[in-house]
Amino acid sequence: MSPETPVVPSLRVISLADDAASLPAAFADSFAQSGFAMVIDHGIDPALVARGWELTTRLFALPDAHKRHWHIAGGGGARGYTPFGTEIAKGADMHDLKEFWHVGRDLAPGHPLTATMAPNVWPDQPEGFQETFRALYAALDAVGARVLSHLAIALGLPAGWFAPAIADGNSVLRLLHYPPIADAPAGAIRAGAHEDINLITLLLGAEEAGLELLTRDGQWQEVTPPPGALVINIGDMLQRLTNHVLPSTTHRVRNPVGTRSAFSRYSMPFFLHLRSDFVIRTLPGCVTPANPDRYPEPITADAYLQQRLREIGLIA
Repeated sequence: MSPETPVVPSLRVISLADDAASLPAAFADSFAQSGFAMVIDHGIDPALVARGWELTTRLFALPDAHKRHWHIAGGGGARGYTPFGTEIAKGADMHDLKEFWHVGRDLAPGHPLTATMAPNVWPDQPEGFQETFRALYAALDAVGARVLSHLAIALGLPAGWFAPAIADGNSVLRLLHYPPIADAPAGAIRAGAHEDINLITLLLGAEEAGLELLTRDGQWQEVTPPPGALVINIGDMLQRLTNHVLPSTTHRVRNPVGTRSAFSRYSMPFFLHLRSDFVIRTLPGCVTPANPDRYPEPITADAYLQQRLREIGLIA
């Protein structure tokens, strides 16, 4: 790590094996200061994660024409494959240097939310893809629910407050590939500065250098988690719900330098979303004379998502 990118002091390493009574304050303090936390002892099977990395690498090694077979034109990248150079950070001039695959929640036929949540797209290769990523999706979903229960307590709510809000939520597991950048256009970056749309993001794969967050004083700071840790950050939906008590922090994936520019980078963020029909209305406990309600007009989670997807170029 260079002297210009020291570890953010407030970016805490939190163990989910610690005394449960201490975790609400630990998460709230870390998120309030930086919007981020690093989580160990999360309980996700390392063998499952390793299998996920293997299959992700094999998926993106397939020929471009083969991968594009699973791209759904007009689908906004909700499921299946999204080609390289499609997504653009809000307000950016150049598209990100990445390609990705989305795995979503499986809904039973006739489920009332099928109108806003497309069915999954499963590739015919690599073998075991569907089984592996269904299991990894479920594991990340469960850890995310645990984190939200601690945040609920920190916000003065019942521990189970978020449970109905995220039941059958429109959460997405994204498999990300950033190819080598030797021939990247001038000014292009692997992932431009942005904030996430959802409630919280649980990220695997941040051990590979590149992820940076923007501190409150406007400095880019590298995120360097312990091996196997989850990097968790607040998204804009939770920022809105909490009236910025829990802030969504700008972050990016910078381009590597030197010999690392010849290597791919992979990561797996899990974007934990609300139910599509959940109405995002500012929590009364987060409104004070010093922090008046920034969002007096409520909005459904799906309407908010569609608005943001238009801003990042995934839908017209």
